[in-house]
Amino acid sequence: MKHTPSLDAHWMPFTANRQFKQNPYLISRAEGAYLYDQHGRKLFDSLSGLWCCGLGHTRTEITQAVAEQMGRLDYSPGFQVGHELSFELANRLIEKTPIGLNKVFFTCSGSEAADTALKMARAYWRMVGQPTKTRFIGRGKGYHGVNFGGLSVGGIGSNRKLYGNLLDADHLNHTWLAENAFSRGLPTYGAHLADELEEIVALNDASNIAAVIVEPFAGSGGVIVPPQGYLKRLREICTKHNILLIFDEVITGFYRTGQCFGSQTFEVMPDMINVAKGLTNAAIPQGAVIAHEKIYNAFMEANLPLHAIEFPHGYTYSAHPVACAAGIAAMQLYDSEQIEAKVNDLIPYFENALHQLKGLPHLEDLRNCGLAGAIQLAARNGDGTIRPREVFEYCWQQGLYVRYGGNNISLAPPFIAEKSEIDQMFNILADAIRQLK
Repeated sequence: MKHTPSLDAHWMPFTANRQFKQNPYLISRAEGAYLYDQHGRKLFDSLSGLWCCGLGHTRTEITQAVAEQMGRLDYSPGFQVGHELSFELANRLIEKTPIGLNKVFFTCSGSEAADTALKMARAYWRMVGQPTKTRFIGRGKGYHGVNFGGLSVGGIGSNRKLYGNLLDADHLNHTWLAENAFSRGLPTYGAHLADELEEIVALNDASNIAAVIVEPFAGSGGVIVPPQGYLKRLREICTKHNILLIFDEVITGFYRTGQCFGSQTFEVMPDMINVAKGLTNAAIPQGAVIAHEKIYNAFMEANLPLHAIEFPHGYTYSAHPVACAAGIAAMQLYDSEQIEAKVNDLIPYFENALHQLKGLPHLEDLRNCGLAGAIQLAARNGDGTIRPREVFEYCWQQGLYVRYGGNNISLAPPFIAEKSEIDQMFNILADAIRQLK
């Protein structure tokens, strides 16, 4: 067995470090739909990593593409010069996007994609002669990464409270309603919640609002799904008041909802889509903002010298050649393995298995959208985080990795999962919930 190094030096992200270092859960390797811990225990990966490895782990096609690229071009400057792979990946992406969303700006993560989209939105309005449109509108329980822009429009209070004043932003209420508990798929009630946007517009005036940013469903907030018609109503209001609509599809993008993008599943056209995670199947970090051509054209048609930089923004690792190689390989796998068909075959099976948990103790809600779901557990002694942690600990011992956050267990199994593995996942979860106190 490999020697475990000292744990002291690494300050871990989104982790109770003191608790972890007393009893560490370490993952040593992964293959297909499974993780393996430091003791060799095999764990079904019920969240596809962190929503990002839908194709499964250590895919040979991706690892070979990455290794070959490392030996050919390990890095290329991304400012003022380029390399072929970034253009190839961008072209492959726009083959999958809704018509008109055809300009790809690469970042290194979903957090960077969020901040890039916000900067792009403000700059766009300056380019078209409306510089007062600077305000942003997010949504409660929304997650748009951890950089200052994304944190400002995000709606998870525990992520924000330590950092003081952020960017000036308003927030719509989240779409979770108690009367919709245990709904299968999208609730029929609640589209009226989108009309809160009209109230925010009336308060601030549309002349001051740059963009609304939402996830098609709020993933990190606990798979908070939109009521039927809600997203279409948001689009109508944004169009009415000339406000950009940004869909953060870092979680929903690349077939999690049944189609390549949630915007396609929900039949709503945003002005920008943010992606990451499944873009490279998480083999190499990469994100992107996919913008509508009208936004790109506003920059290209500005009255600037030909040698002037139209959008002064980017990252050292934007369109990294190794990340692009991983992304191209992932796009090929999505197509060659007919992932859309596989996901749509699993969705109803997953939904039925999830809702068979209804009636177990301590359940407050079961939610699902596409191949994603959440189990909401009642608080104990006023603390909603205790029971989800205990479910995690039980499941780990039984060979199942689950993601817990707040009062929820979130589920997003790999697209390559077998139905028997879905059954086993929910059998273990049911046992874990039954043993809770």
